[in-house]
Amino acid sequence: MALIVLAADKGSPGVTTAAVALSAVWPRRVLLAETDPAGGDLLYRSAAAHGGSLDPNTGMLSIAATARRGLVPDQLWDHTQPLSGGLDVLVGIGSAEQAAGFTGLWPTLGQSFAQLGDSPHAPADVIADCGRISGDTAAVELFPYAQLVLLVSRTTPEALARVRDRASHLTQRLHGGPRGAAGIATPLIGVVLVTDPGGSAKLVHQVNDMLVAGQTGARVVGTLAEDPAGADQLAGRRRGRLDKSLLIRSARKISADLYQQFGAAWSTPAAGAGR
Repeated sequence: MALIVLAADKGSPGVTTAAVALSAVWPRRVLLAETDPAGGDLLYRSAAAHGGSLDPNTGMLSIAATARRGLVPDQLWDHTQPLSGGLDVLVGIGSAEQAAGFTGLWPTLGQSFAQLGDSPHAPADVIADCGRISGDTAAVELFPYAQLVLLVSRTTPEALARVRDRASHLTQRLHGGPRGAAGIATPLIGVVLVTDPGGSAKLVHQVNDMLVAGQTGARVVGTLAEDPAGADQLAGRRRGRLDKSLLIRSARKISADLYQQFGAAWSTPAAGAGR
């Protein structure tokens, strides 16, 4: 099983919405972890399974003390809360100031996330929402333990240029140099485009050409529908058939495509689990 991290370069492309949507339709048991050092969003946008608010003190904040003494993957479940709908979530920190308490702990968390799939008691994949990243963002220390790094991007020219440059930077950092289309290595760097579903096939082809020309080692793994109504339903702010929304339908296709391509490999221990 696998650790999949989601991140973005700049702006508000919908990383948290993408992470929740993919987790909601993931074909195996999954833990959604809010690992954005700038602070999580679910505390403010989602309700707990009991109908009230999520507890800000149970999640990343509470796990920090445990991780300093060493962290067994199954201990992650002691710090999770179920969202309305049943999705297990590790609630993020409340502010960037609290991120200082995680100095030196990100590799420990990454290893535990990657090894949770091998738990004999409650195995699960982990989808980690890392928010916006830059060269010095601490959450990037999770990436070597992941099987897949997904960069979420809108499709404006400046956003695509940024995701190309970010993919190149990550390829250099994680794999030691530029890679062409055949340069597949773990973690694979993928791009999720947030866009209008109409005409997305041509756009995917164009963006892939740009990524290959830049020797980024990345490729587009799918498109997530830009669906404000579906995002509101996912957050519980609007009623409706969430399973029929464009957002969830597109998330289901991405998750199905990823499992068709990588599911067999993810049945073995993560490559970074022993680092």
